[in-house]
Amino acid sequence: MKKTISQIWAEYAYELKFEDLSAEAISAAKMFLYDSIGCALGGARTEDFRVLEETFREIGGPAECSVIGSSLKTDVRSASLINAVAIRALDYNDVYWKQDPSHPSDLLPAAFCVGEREGRNGKELLTAIVLAYELEMRLMEAAFPGLRELGIHHATLTAFVSPVVAGKMLRLTPEQMTNAIGISGSHSITLGAVTAGALTMMKNTVDPMATEAGVFAALLAKKGYKAPKEIFEGREGLFESIGEQWNPEVLTKGLGEGFKIAECSIKPFPSEALTHAPISAVLDLVFEHNLKPEEIESVEIYTLKRAAEILADEKKYVIDSRETADHSLPYCIAAAIVRRRLTTEEFSPEALRDEKILSNIQKIKAVLEPSFESRFPLEQPCRVVIKTFDGRILQQERRFPKGDPRDKLTVEELKEKFRHLANWTLGEKQQERIFETIYNLESVEKISDLMKLLVRDEIAMKA
Repeated sequence: MKKTISQIWAEYAYELKFEDLSAEAISAAKMFLYDSIGCALGGARTEDFRVLEETFREIGGPAECSVIGSSLKTDVRSASLINAVAIRALDYNDVYWKQDPSHPSDLLPAAFCVGEREGRNGKELLTAIVLAYELEMRLMEAAFPGLRELGIHHATLTAFVSPVVAGKMLRLTPEQMTNAIGISGSHSITLGAVTAGALTMMKNTVDPMATEAGVFAALLAKKGYKAPKEIFEGREGLFESIGEQWNPEVLTKGLGEGFKIAECSIKPFPSEALTHAPISAVLDLVFEHNLKPEEIESVEIYTLKRAAEILADEKKYVIDSRETADHSLPYCIAAAIVRRRLTTEEFSPEALRDEKILSNIQKIKAVLEPSFESRFPLEQPCRVVIKTFDGRILQQERRFPKGDPRDKLTVEELKEKFRHLANWTLGEKQQERIFETIYNLESVEKISDLMKLLVRDEIAMKA
């Protein structure tokens, strides 16, 4: 009998060992884990995180897993959710966008939370991270057009990968892991409404909920819970129920022959992915010509149709929340021009009320450029045209943003991003301990040795 996609995935995950990983994949896994922990330390300051932390303290549960940036210890399912929200809350974690967009690091708590609970080691964590990126990135390439174009959020697809990641750390058998995929995939459909129009906390919560669902599914499967094995290709499965056209071969062809993790991007700015190339181009011009906001008459951003529709509709000119601001191309460009940078500080409550930034938003206009469509997703092209009051017309085009694998952040740039996110809590020595632990993770005997460095009671609080 022909194996289903779930069975092929389950067998691949079961058989994958640390020794199978390439040096490039291992290096990338460390880089993305380090970046994600930095994002989580920053995200632990958000209102999103505070609400979850208070809720889980009220609910209670076994203190089996750490919560990054907190003194809370909670059950593995709850920890996977709150840690994923911490990683995602600032919209600063990694991004992969070929067909459907994704942030594969949203899946990492399914690895390190389950791994901490089960006493797993650093080699197992690195293997699970590479596995998470491999399957998530493949799944994001399989639908034509992407589900996002049909009003379905990509968290729908994350729910098919998270049980594999959790299952790897639980050491599920292939049969158990096949059931875990079926359990999680059967019920997880997320509406695109979470990123349409005015945005709310749910924008950064739906993927973490898909990660939580995968952890729960893997726990059920380990106890013998059964689920459909043809959850992808079967009758009324994913392919038949959602989307217009699927290429199933993308999900399985060449598994084990290489690793996709090195194709993912690190975010240089805490904003929606398609803002990054325009921001990079604008900052290029600002620094090259030493532009001041008061010198600029208008800024035209020639961009992709999806970018204009998602990031520059009329509601993105009304800045009423951080969630709307980091998905607003006009706000991001205005803030970058005024502050000559775009960091988490440009999305603080004070920045969102900064009249100098707000007064520049109306200068920003997104323009559809039809010729760019055929270049996406291989590139994320944009062209910026800045007109000044003294008659200058300045132009800059970018094929892809900083942070793309073709223009990677250096280790020092990555550490600077981490410092910016962690300085409110960690001293320099503690930050260096975390860096050294992650970059020597294959020698770590228990994941808990890493996690204890990240919780509030263990870190050197600044005065």
